[in-house]
Amino acid sequence: MDTLHARADWESLGGRWFRKTQQYAEVFDQDLDLDCRLAGAPYAGAIALWRDETKLQALQPGRSSKTAIDIHSLAGKNLRSIPWDHGAIKGLGWSEDEALLVVTAEGNVRCYDLQGDFSNFSLGHGADNYGVESCRFYNTGMVALLGNNSFVAVSSYAEPRPKLLAAAPDGEIHSWAIISPDHTLSRSVEVLVSVASTVYVLDAADCEDRMLDIGPFSHISVSPDGRHANLYGKDGKAHVISSDFQEKLFEHDSGSRTAPKYVEWCGGDALIAWEDEVHIIGPGDQSLSYIYDSTRVHVISGADAPSSLPPPRARSVGQHDGARLITNDYCEFLERVPTDSLEVFGHASESSPASILLDAVGQLEMESPKADDYIQLIRPNLTEAVDTCVNAAGREFDARWQKRLLKAASFGKSVLDIYNSDDFVDMCETLRVLNAVRHHEVGMPVSFEQYHRLTAEKLVRRLLSRHHHLLALKIAGHLKLPSDRIYVHWASTKVRVSADDDDAVCRLVVERLSGKAGISFEEIARAAHHEGRSRLATELLNHEPRGGRQVPLLLDMEEDELALDKAVESGDSDLVLFVLRHLKRKLPLAAFFRAAGRRPAATAMVEAAAVVEGDNGLLKDLYYQDDRRVDGANVFVRESLRQPDARTASDKLALAAKLLSDTKEAQLELQALKETRALLRMQEAFDRDLTDTFTGLSVNETMFKLMRLGYSSQAKKMQSEFRVPDRVAWWIRLRALVARREWGEIEEIAKAKKSPIGWEPFFNLTLQAGNPRLASIFVAKCAGLEAGATVTMYEKCGLRIKAAEEAVRLKDGEAWQRLLDAAGKGSQEGREIERLGSAVFRK
Repeated sequence: MDTLHARADWESLGGRWFRKTQQYAEVFDQDLDLDCRLAGAPYAGAIALWRDETKLQALQPGRSSKTAIDIHSLAGKNLRSIPWDHGAIKGLGWSEDEALLVVTAEGNVRCYDLQGDFSNFSLGHGADNYGVESCRFYNTGMVALLGNNSFVAVSSYAEPRPKLLAAAPDGEIHSWAIISPDHTLSRSVEVLVSVASTVYVLDAADCEDRMLDIGPFSHISVSPDGRHANLYGKDGKAHVISSDFQEKLFEHDSGSRTAPKYVEWCGGDALIAWEDEVHIIGPGDQSLSYIYDSTRVHVISGADAPSSLPPPRARSVGQHDGARLITNDYCEFLERVPTDSLEVFGHASESSPASILLDAVGQLEMESPKADDYIQLIRPNLTEAVDTCVNAAGREFDARWQKRLLKAASFGKSVLDIYNSDDFVDMCETLRVLNAVRHHEVGMPVSFEQYHRLTAEKLVRRLLSRHHHLLALKIAGHLKLPSDRIYVHWASTKVRVSADDDDAVCRLVVERLSGKAGISFEEIARAAHHEGRSRLATELLNHEPRGGRQVPLLLDMEEDELALDKAVESGDSDLVLFVLRHLKRKLPLAAFFRAAGRRPAATAMVEAAAVVEGDNGLLKDLYYQDDRRVDGANVFVRESLRQPDARTASDKLALAAKLLSDTKEAQLELQALKETRALLRMQEAFDRDLTDTFTGLSVNETMFKLMRLGYSSQAKKMQSEFRVPDRVAWWIRLRALVARREWGEIEEIAKAKKSPIGWEPFFNLTLQAGNPRLASIFVAKCAGLEAGATVTMYEKCGLRIKAAEEAVRLKDGEAWQRLLDAAGKGSQEGREIERLGSAVFRK
């Protein structure tokens, strides 16, 4: 295997080398007419074919005449067929996640995955009135041209929010293209529009004229990296310029007046293609041509969809490092030869260290001593040569050359004293993955650069969508990636497509997934539910350990009581409350209470939530349903306390009493309710007849207020009505008299021989009210006081001489001395106090 054989299919253009690698043969049946729209997913993804219903099609025996979108792998394997009867298609494209976007003339966009599931949204902004003319797609979004020459952009398929871009200039739009947000300074999509002889660039806010005079252009195409644009004129000339229109790279005259089918890119090189010819172009009339006899060729590159009007035949986003050529017979990859491959195989590589290392391993296989001579020749550059061979192996599609290059790298690194083998090991792992997915049964010929852009995780997801679960599991194990999603996807697919009975499927899934970490049985059960296998879904949910994952699906399945049981078992109060609220919205009230009533924890949650939210109606219904009369009466009592008027409050209490009327254990509560209603009636009468308001006061407070206002007879009536004890009545009367400063009446009371509350309260209250004279009257009437208390009481009234007399009577020398000191011995009061005590305390 010499280097001449490796570069046998290389061709040169302006110092650049290109190669075309055949990846699959016999891709499509020979009777399949490829005169159709074709859209390719990025990173060697699936291709969608749709026969244009506006064109006459030859009737082919055995092939359905119904309109459908056929999805194939690049090896020609049919992945899915989507029946189509939703109107004229104006755009076919793919997202980065390999979702097919189908845009209709009315502005409806349907997003299909490879399982056939779909979501949809509308472009709005008058798309249904003006119609969609054409579309361009990029990794996460799209732009549509409407019939009124306005552009509508969608920046995210996951959360589509169609936005109208700046108004395009008046005039016929000959062609247009987009620059994706990843490659613009504004981080928003930009549109290049050919109008008259110039090009306008518009975004969400502005529309700028680039002041060209070489148009109009039938095609505009932007390179995958967004740095360059190819403006193809109707005169057959291509103008390759920088996308900011500041630099002109070259002009190419195709010499053809026939409009090309594709104006695309092969990585960073401009490409033009007709029905059976593909040209990579350079300055002047230089081009590198690939001729396809008697067959059509489709080009899938990394630029946005072709800009020809009427709507394009080709794809959305694709290959950043080359162009994929599709015919009935072959799937080929056209690319500029990578730098590392040039180092190893190129015409100038005979003296490069990597090329000599490759020759050295050939000499080693022949057991020639020249192998050591070659190694010694490149020993100063041996590390570089090993790295180049490793990198070149990654850029090869032929497994034989991969092995050859890795063998050369292995030989070289074995000679080195110190070499970090991490890159070598990583490349071996990567090539095992790439060769596995490139197999024709899988049909994903991902290049090394595309693999790193896509990432291993997304590659595994693509395998799952094609139902290559075993291969996905092996790759995940090989690369040490999590495998739980693979098992879940396999199980979900199994419950969708298996014809076995529910018990057998459940047993198989549980056995296979038993002991696997991170498995979500809820997701598998949801797949079963969507397939109409509700019993299987319920059985699978029993193996889901997280109640929070079980409950929502059970509710979707209308297994309401089972969902409530699972929520209660989980111990999660928020989850229980979520289920209860769902049931309350859905069920009649009686059914809701029956469901909750069979579960004490649920009933307690209903009650607690109703109390917190102040839902008295729900509480009443709950207590009535459970025959909890006392609790129900308490609700009415609480409501009565919040009423602004006595009549309404009394009515609430009447309802509470009615609930308790047949309950023997609640006679005390009934009596209290009766008295409270009587109080409310009396207060209502007082409010009506007297000069103040009494609503909301207790019996004692009402009596106090009546007495304070001078309505003694009404107060006595209340005392009689509510059997207020004399002791309590005296207290209320005393407080009211003090509040009114009725000193005379208090003096009259002082003449009585006995007081139910004693006389000390009279002393304290009158003294506090500022009448020490009156207070002193009650000192002598107080009985049962502590020794010396009367001395202190007289002293508080300011009667030191009287206090001294009391101290002398009690023979309390200490108190007498304190009084004497307070009065002062020289004062008249002091001399009197000294006189009173001289006989007793002076010897």
